[in-house]
Parts: sequence; C-alpha cells; structure tokens
Amino acid sequence: MTGGIGSGKSTVAARLVERGAELIDTDAIARTLTLPGGAAIEAIRGAFGAVFIAADGALDRARMREAAFADAGARRRLEAILHPLIGAEVERRAATSRAAVTVLDIPLLVESGRWRGRVDRVWLVDCAESLQIDRVMARSGWTESAVRAVLSQQATRAARRAAADAVVDNEGIGLEQLGLEVDALWQQTIAA
Repeated sequence: MTGGIGSGKSTVAARLVERGAELIDTDAIARTLTLPGGAAIEAIRGAFGAVFIAADGALDRARMREAAFADAGARRRLEAILHPLIGAEVERRAATSRAAVTVLDIPLLVESGRWRGRVDRVWLVDCAESLQIDRVMARSGWTESAVRAVLSQQATRAARRAAADAVVDNEGIGLEQLGLEVDALWQQTIAA
C-alpha cells in the first residue's frame, strides 16, 4: 500500500488489520530506528552532527525534516542510512508473518523503485493534494509550506496511479464508505 502524506493510508491500514492482515509500516520502522538508542542514531550523528540528535537521544525530526527538504544531498544521505535498515526490517518481518495477507505500508514505494517487484499488488490510497494539505495541517500542526515541501518530494498522483493495481479513492466520502471500498478490495484480494 502506498499514497502521499495525508492520503489516509493509516485509516485504510487499520481497516485491513481488522480484516486479518498483518501490517508492516515502514514509517513506524523509521521512527523506531531513530528513537534513543535506535539502530540509525549513531550513523545519523556521524553523517549530520550531534545537532540533529535531540537531548533525549532521538533524532530531532523537525530539524532533520527541514534540512532534508531544503537540501537534496542531505535527504540522500539520510535515505542511504535509513533505507537499508528499513528494508532489512521489512524483510525480517515479512519472512516471519503468519497472516494470509501481509500489507507493507510504503509511502515512498513509487519513489524508491525497489519495492514494486517485491509485492504482489500495489494499492494506492489517493485524494486531491488540497485535501492532503488540509489533513496534515489539521493533524500535525504543520504550515502549508511545510506540507507542500514534503509533497514536492513525493511522486505525483499520476505516477502513483500508473504504478497501482487498485486505487482507494479517499476523497469526498465518509469513513463508512471508505470502509466499504476497502472491504470490497479485501474480498478481491483474499479470493485471488
């Protein structure tokens, strides 16, 4: 499963878990890797300096986000540290999954280019960019310019749609209708 920031991936993922899927969330893995004592902390400290590590020993996410979106080189250095660690953890969890369906929540599936060949199907959770902006501003308290900076680094809707086997349109519908849409796709998946 993929989709841009604020598209509703977490809501769809929760519904799939309710249906029996095992969820492997790459954003959650990245957060764990950058907690105090996390496997990526020392490499980040070495690559970026102690100023990017908060007083509690975790990654200063706000500072790193600002640096990564302002400087493509910084973003590539961070990705070079995190992506192999995330990939290894995804592989480990997928190999031990006992669920009939394992869902990989990979926001940057299209951008990375490495995951498409490793999954059976790609579900895209999609909505208009304006809705993404509104949702992220409401939930995270970010400014519009901060959300737009993230969006500018993500694949376009057209690129995501081209890579998708199924699209969950998460716009102009309530949670009940979204749930029905997800359930229909779930039934197709388990029937296959």
